[in-house]
Amino acid sequence: MAKNEVEAQLAHDDHELINSHGAGHIISATSSSSGQSPRAKGPAPFLSKTYDLLEESGGVVLGAGAGEDHHGRKKTTTSNIVSWNVEGNGFIVWSLAEFSELLLPKYFKHNNFSSFIRQLNTYGFKKTSSKRWEFKHDKFQKGCRHMLVEITRKKCEPSVFPAFLKAAEDNAAAAAEENGRLQLMEENKSLRREKMELQTQIAQFKALEDKLLDCLAHHMGDNHKKFRRLC
Repeated sequence: MAKNEVEAQLAHDDHELINSHGAGHIISATSSSSGQSPRAKGPAPFLSKTYDLLEESGGVVLGAGAGEDHHGRKKTTTSNIVSWNVEGNGFIVWSLAEFSELLLPKYFKHNNFSSFIRQLNTYGFKKTSSKRWEFKHDKFQKGCRHMLVEITRKKCEPSVFPAFLKAAEDNAAAAAEENGRLQLMEENKSLRREKMELQTQIAQFKALEDKLLDCLAHHMGDNHKKFRRLC
């Protein structure tokens, strides 16, 4: 499934490149025959979209207004989710969950962070920190959009992924396991509450039964005394 996602995204990139530059190639061929310079090829759509994502993440507030919402909670800005690093020669995904939920669908029409990493790997990006999701490429730098065209796709087997991709998948599996564990704990708490409520009801019914038996015994005792007086 992961391999198919990468191949589909790469095919989509190729399709966009053909659409955006197909006419240019025809013109280039005509121009070349007439002695004019050919039209320059543009960067891959994936690279352009990733660059746009970072350039547009300059503290934009996600949601209407700014500051805090009506519940008093601080609103999220895109710079808190992803941004260029201090040197401007790489970028950092600060919040994997919000990046996948809010930004990937906006720019790439999916929310699969693993697919995004596979695409980065395909174009030769490297993860440079073991403590955070920071990625670098020599030709991918802040303020140097013109260098994107120099980034080419690696010719390697898409099923062979770097260790940090496996780490991302392991983290997702661990998160799912932790979520399942929390759900089980919540179910156990709910069952304990139901058990206590049933025990309370049983105790109440038992007390009511004792009262009824006492009333019945008292009533039968009074009748027995009346019968003896009559005799």
